[in-house]
Amino acid sequence: MRKLEGKVAVICGAGCGFGMSRGFPEIFAKNGANLVLNYNHSPSEKMKEFKNELEKNNIECILIQGDISDPSTSDRIVESAMEAFGRIDVLINNAGISEPALLTEMSYEKWLKTINVNLNSVFLTCKAVLPIMIKQNFGRIINISSQIGQKGSVEHCHYCAAKAGMIGFTKALAREVGDKGITVNCIAPGPIKTQLSKNTSEEWLSNKAKELVIPRFGEIEEVLPSAIFLASEPDGNLFTGQTLGPNCGDVML
Repeated sequence: MRKLEGKVAVICGAGCGFGMSRGFPEIFAKNGANLVLNYNHSPSEKMKEFKNELEKNNIECILIQGDISDPSTSDRIVESAMEAFGRIDVLINNAGISEPALLTEMSYEKWLKTINVNLNSVFLTCKAVLPIMIKQNFGRIINISSQIGQKGSVEHCHYCAAKAGMIGFTKALAREVGDKGITVNCIAPGPIKTQLSKNTSEEWLSNKAKELVIPRFGEIEEVLPSAIFLASEPDGNLFTGQTLGPNCGDVML
């Protein structure tokens, strides 16, 4: 059963590389959602190939290139979605960057860039789509945070501040729009194999895995269904202001 047949999902941070940026469009397309994909650095030709792959699921997909921390990008996303589909049902805020640095060595420019891309973009996209969702009396906003936004991490003061801010923003916005048919939730994944293993030693990975309650790293495929759950009816109907934690027990709340 395709749980999102005919729905329209806007996915920000939907590059065609690897991990969740590619995974969210794939699983939403398989579940029948038409897609509006925002990307920034992925090659346009690769994105067109990705679009063609996604449309084999008998859905429509449009591409919007641009820096999601630029207010004009959010405006273009909404305008394009409404022109193509006439509605926006789901917003996934997955855009993010991580450039580790100790606070004593962190430039203001690096701090500001991280906050802009990881947090300010969420303000911009939510503000842009809300008038549409309010008019529809329906919407599902899903913000992709991180478990280190809940527990902290060395060399990630900027990243953790943004991801923690996203969780607080989600709770506040959920209270503002709950009577308008709109839910707002977070997903805060824990250590994910494909994201951690790229430039990390096997020894570090092994030691880190032993710290987890479920002593292994998660797979992308084990995180993505949380978004389908939150976006679907009746599955996600009663969830709002929540932070789902597919994190192997790394954070328990």
